[in-house]
Formats: sequence, structure tokens, C-alpha cells
Amino acid sequence: MPLRMGRMAASPFAFLRGAAAVMAWDLSHTAVTAMQVIIDGDAHINNFGLYGTPQGDVVVDLNDFDEATIGPWEWDLKRLVASVNVAARENGFNSKERSRAVRKTVAGYRFNMDRLSTMGVLEVYSIYGYAERRPTFVKVPAQAWAVIQKTVGKAKRTTNETLLPKVAFRNTDGAWRFRDDPPILTREGGETRRKVIASLAAYAAQLNPAYRNMLRRYAVADVAHRVVGVGSVGTRAYLILLFGNGDHDPLFLQVKEAIEPVHAAYLPELGLRQEHEHQGLRVIDTQRLLQALGDPLLGRTTIDGRPYFVRQMKNMKASMPVSLMTGKPFDFWASICGGLLARAHARCGDAARIAGYCGDADTLDRALADFAEAYADQTERDHAALVKAIKTGRVKAVAEDGGE
Repeated sequence: MPLRMGRMAASPFAFLRGAAAVMAWDLSHTAVTAMQVIIDGDAHINNFGLYGTPQGDVVVDLNDFDEATIGPWEWDLKRLVASVNVAARENGFNSKERSRAVRKTVAGYRFNMDRLSTMGVLEVYSIYGYAERRPTFVKVPAQAWAVIQKTVGKAKRTTNETLLPKVAFRNTDGAWRFRDDPPILTREGGETRRKVIASLAAYAAQLNPAYRNMLRRYAVADVAHRVVGVGSVGTRAYLILLFGNGDHDPLFLQVKEAIEPVHAAYLPELGLRQEHEHQGLRVIDTQRLLQALGDPLLGRTTIDGRPYFVRQMKNMKASMPVSLMTGKPFDFWASICGGLLARAHARCGDAARIAGYCGDADTLDRALADFAEAYADQTERDHAALVKAIKTGRVKAVAEDGGE
């Protein structure tokens, strides 16, 4: 937890990323419509990114579902616009530019929700966001397209093979081992290692038969505990290194603890508690609902009575360089995130009703721009309070290198 506090203290945006529970409480005290969907629960701008399909294509979509549950669609959109405003502040945007970026985000949501509301259900489920193909239904600024294509190139270079030498080494006995890099990466041995490896049996049993058979051809080389993200710091997350057809065929699987989503406390009658008593099952089911193309190795398991979900660690994943983006590229990416969020909601909600509420005018855009500006102000105050608490010793925080 001191590492989590250290990461959240880095900036107001880092604070916002780690404060999903804080925003859940705030949103629970706001007015909502009666329209419920599967919400991502943590749809900030950095939780949209690129990843690879089994066919080798690079697609763009939501990519974090730890907090997903059933709830008001507005909560996702409000978290997204708040994150756009906070990120824009850190990139040097003035108030007018921040308002423009948020309005672009909401306009992207409205536009795509309206477009999807006229399509057949099967068609909505068949739409994928290929990052390598310029979309035809919206104008893409040249600068924005250049940034996206550069990120596509990075995604294609981010594979199991490229990750291997960064986190592991071949021991003198010929075996591959993770490099200890505490507190971020710590090798696991003994009983914990045995339990993590044993949990793969229950995980594999639920996979598609073809992938279950594929997994049998891999053997475990090592296990480590790896701290990831900001909001996930404090939960158990293991990284497993496996090899298939020789040293050139590594596979990294992440086994991540799944806990109750932060919004569940405020949605007791609408949560997924009865249907998904196993929180790992909740995560993978909601991911399959919200994401157009998912990880074929996505599954669940249990260790010491605690629920986990399992996924590939590196399958051509890359994040957009949001902290380096300004002007049209930033605005365009924000609008794309709004459109992707609409597509996710349309897969499991009433797109026509939501589109009707959003309307054709920019009324919702302007209202949420005001909300985002106010919430960003509050986020900066909250971040300042955390930094002060760390300086006075009331909250303990450590840096990435383990220093206080």
C-alpha cells in the first residue's frame, strides 16, 4: 500500500487513476437515468489502448475490467470526461482547451451511440476497431493518425519474445528465471509457487478445447509476484513464465486477484453478486461483453479461496502516449475513447434509449464539460491533501526504488 500511495502522489492524474473507489462514492450521490448497462467502472482515458488478436491484427478498445459491473451508463462517461480534463491540465491545456477536449469526448459518445442505435444487434457485436485501418465514418486528423500508427508499431514490437530478456535470464543450470526487482517484481518459491502453478489446472479446464490443448504444450519455468498499475496495487498479481517449442517460444500469463468492484457497494440490487459469486468470473464475463475482440486465453481460477482471473501478459499491447499529446491528436483520441465507450455500452444496453437521452444538440457535451472541470478541481485538491499527508508522516509512501 505504501507503493500505491507513492504512485498516486505522483500527479493529480495518477491520483485519479488510483481513486476509483473515491469517485464511485461521489457518483453514487449524483442523479442518474434509469438506464443500466454493463459499465467498465474505471473507464479513464488511459484504460483504452491497443492489443493484438490471435490473427495478428492490432485493435483498439477498452482494456481494463477489474471494476466492471451493472450500473448507470453515465458513471462510465463521467469518469472518462473527468480523466480527459485532468490529463489535459497536465498537458498544459487552458480551460477553453480542456472544455473543447471534453466536449469532443462526449460528442464521440453521442455520435457512435446514435450510429449504433440504427444497426442490427448482430452488426453491433461484429464491429471491431482495427487500429491499422483509417475509419471511414469519421475524419481523422493527419497528426492523430501518425500518433496512432506509431503506437501500432510499438504494439507489434511488444510480444512475449521481446519481454523475455527484460524480466528474465537464463541461469547457469540452463533454466530461465525472473529477475528480482523488488518491490515491483519478486520471485515466488515454495508453497506459493506450487499453489500458483496448481491453479492452472482449474483455469485450463474452462478454456476452449483448442486453447486447452495448446496450453498443454507449455511448461512452467518460473513464477513471480508483479505489482501492476495504480488502482491494482495492493492486490495479488502473479506472473508465470512458460515455454513451448524452445526458448524462442515464451508465454507470459498474469494471474490477478479479483475483488468486489468499487461500485458494488452502491448498487446492491443491481450488482452481479448472485450470478458472479466468483469475482474472477465477473471480470472475464464483463470483458467478453464489453470488448469486441478478447483474449482467447482469458479465464479464471482460485488460490487459497481467493478468486483470480488469468490473461496473457503481453499480446501486442500498447498505450497511447496521452501525456505527450496536445491539440488535435489529444482531442481526436478523446473522441475515439468516447466512441469506444458507446460501442461497449451498446453491446449490452438499449442504444436507442441512451441515444435519445443524449440528443442531437451539444447540451450534454456542455454539461459534462462543466462537470469535468469541477471534478478536476476537486481531484487536484484531493491530490494536494494526499501529498501533504505523506510529507507530515500521516500516510506512508514509497517510491518505485523502495525508498520513502
